[in-house]
Amino acid sequence: MKNNTDVYSQNGMVAVDGHHLSDTDKAGAFSVLATAGNARACRLTTSHGDVETPIFMPVGTKGTVKAMLPEELKEMGSQIILGNTYHLHLRPGEKTIAELGGLHKFMNWHGPILTDSGGFQVFSLSDLNKISEKGVEFRSHIDGSKLFISPEKSMEIQMDLGADIIMAFDECLPHPSPKEKILESMAMTKRWLIRSKEAMTRKESLLFGIVQGGLDLELRMKSLEDITSVELPGYALGGFSVGEPIHLMHELVKVVGPNMPKDKPRYLMGVGTPLDLVLMVDAGIDMFDCVMPTRVARNGNLFTWQGKVSIKRTEYRNDPSPLDPECSCYTCKNYSKAYLRHLFMSGEILSARLNTIHNLHFYLDLMAKSRVAIKEGKWEEFRDFCLTRFIKQ
Repeated sequence: MKNNTDVYSQNGMVAVDGHHLSDTDKAGAFSVLATAGNARACRLTTSHGDVETPIFMPVGTKGTVKAMLPEELKEMGSQIILGNTYHLHLRPGEKTIAELGGLHKFMNWHGPILTDSGGFQVFSLSDLNKISEKGVEFRSHIDGSKLFISPEKSMEIQMDLGADIIMAFDECLPHPSPKEKILESMAMTKRWLIRSKEAMTRKESLLFGIVQGGLDLELRMKSLEDITSVELPGYALGGFSVGEPIHLMHELVKVVGPNMPKDKPRYLMGVGTPLDLVLMVDAGIDMFDCVMPTRVARNGNLFTWQGKVSIKRTEYRNDPSPLDPECSCYTCKNYSKAYLRHLFMSGEILSARLNTIHNLHFYLDLMAKSRVAIKEGKWEEFRDFCLTRFIKQ
């Protein structure tokens, strides 16, 4: 299912479904189009067009969604993609990108872009960083050079990149962490959020705050109260996919999600599988990103409506059937399981291309079908159908 929203740039304006808006006038406008229980179908306007939710954002870590052309992403229904502040800061550098016209022009993507703050990557370098109230001093994983990112620096980098949605600088703790440490981190994350907001000078960019709090529901709700006390265009749940049992994340978000502001977009960072997405849409989440569909595709693991497929298995050696007979992607329409297995076993580059095309199409199609189901009052039926298909994936 293709997304009906057509986004393109023309004469300094942005056209959405044939309607033009200025780069700044309508950015941040948000409306809830339909609901089904806690599930929502919404529209967020950015300076590069509208985003219809629920939506999955393909991850373009270093200014590219691995193995994909921008035109292919648009064709399969991508509305917004994610760039990585940390990696783009290291290579080629935000100043270089700014001088070359910004990230949209640099990577030839003319739809909306969200950039993370760099916090998750910096804090994952636990042996290479030093955290203080001012920010984080760390060493590059590339050459060991000493670098420093503060809330102000993170905002500067993301504004130089020209992102439509900018994430506030926050501290992401590992799982498990002591309650006292989580409380300290939450307090600093709020202070950093305020500093991030004060550092914003680019009115085209929308700043989202990030709720932390670990796996403690009381702390999560406290962090939600703290972060949403700062008026922003949107809010995210961070600190998941850091090693916690996945069912605990599901249980927490089912409570926290519906309590997030109803008039702002809700973003769950770094999640997840098709099952995760369906459950979290049901909890009222609007936006998702994850490297999973592209990463596992390169390892020969593919999501289908019949279940997860490991294409390297011997049983597919002479299988003439398409990967997923219910899928309309380029891969499924043109190639057999036998051919996909051959490419993977031979180490061919085309294997990564075709597998990635399928997995991303599958995720985007899942979200497109979710939007339709919510709008047509068929969400519960579609949700239950998905759960029966995905529960073993």
